[in-house]
Amino acid sequence: MSIYLVVLIAILSQIGFGGSRVVMSLYALELGANQATVGIIIALYALCPLLLSIPFGRMSDRIAPRRPMIVGSLMLACALLLPALWPSIPMLCVAALLLGLGHLVFDIPLEASVGGVGGAQHRGRNYALITMGWSIANFIGPLVTGVSIDAFEHRWAFCVLAAFVLIPIALLWRWPDLLPHTPRVSAQAKQGGVMDLLRIPELRATYIAGGIIGSAQNLFQFYMPVYGHSLGLSASAIGTVLGMVSLSAFVIRALMPLLLRRWSEMTILKSAIFVAAFAYSLFPFVSDAIALSAISFLLGLGMGCAQPMVMSLFYVLAPSGRIAEATGVYKTLRGVTNIVVPVFFGGLGVALGFKAVFLSNAGMLAVAGWLQRKSGARNR
Repeated sequence: MSIYLVVLIAILSQIGFGGSRVVMSLYALELGANQATVGIIIALYALCPLLLSIPFGRMSDRIAPRRPMIVGSLMLACALLLPALWPSIPMLCVAALLLGLGHLVFDIPLEASVGGVGGAQHRGRNYALITMGWSIANFIGPLVTGVSIDAFEHRWAFCVLAAFVLIPIALLWRWPDLLPHTPRVSAQAKQGGVMDLLRIPELRATYIAGGIIGSAQNLFQFYMPVYGHSLGLSASAIGTVLGMVSLSAFVIRALMPLLLRRWSEMTILKSAIFVAAFAYSLFPFVSDAIALSAISFLLGLGMGCAQPMVMSLFYVLAPSGRIAEATGVYKTLRGVTNIVVPVFFGGLGVALGFKAVFLSNAGMLAVAGWLQRKSGARNR
């Protein structure tokens, strides 16, 4: 029962956070922002995780997860209400910063402790369930956001999303021992630094693999609303296209136990990168919402494989007492890509157009897949 309550809490929080990217992009365009400005706003989501993930991860290894998760939920709710109360481009920037911080404070303790719910023997199941929950949330969030914008307006959509992120506070308050505390930091672990984590070959490879797919996912969440807006699609249609990625990610994660019986994690990961690259290469050649949804489903199949494997490997490969810190290092690396990708591709879209954005990202994914293939060959 405990793991399903944890999954519910994760879903509710992710609905608010995932939906916020859609309404932030569309509201910024509504207020007169260009592609580059939207890219900067979305990049601000990653600034606090970039700067604070590692020290907060170390702190999370020393305290129970319930309190920071409650604080993170309050931050998310406040951030979502700010643009509703004071609509402006500067306030969207402030909200993006606070959303990134709130998600960091909520998510690191969750990811570091969920592997221990019900005992270590359930670790793989737990991470599969939590990532399937995020897939559900990432489908519902953009869809709810798009419908709310069309039915009401952007400001009310922020309020709807804020209601979702407040519910986990009540659940965590009602069940204070829902998540186990990660092991305390040992004397040996205290002596290590970040570079010690990066020197572990398997852990370093896991960071690289997660970062490749994560940067592609971040670009899609940022750029698809901009592309859909340029095509004249409604907010509901844009939300549906975005949600298809999460729907297909849910499907592929449900099938993952069957896939792992036939292929290794590295084989699945390399294949996923090439599938994502192929999907990105198709986007600039279609303008119909149905076709975009089909390609998004394909993209979700490619991107949906990596996350549960990455999270489970952190739990296994990180030194004792440093699980949250290892997660924090990963979020810092993701923060770098989450800042660079929106700003770079937002500027590229202004200069060269949509086709250059999608095709250049497809090319980078293909190169990354080739590098992973060579790396896998050397490791064998």
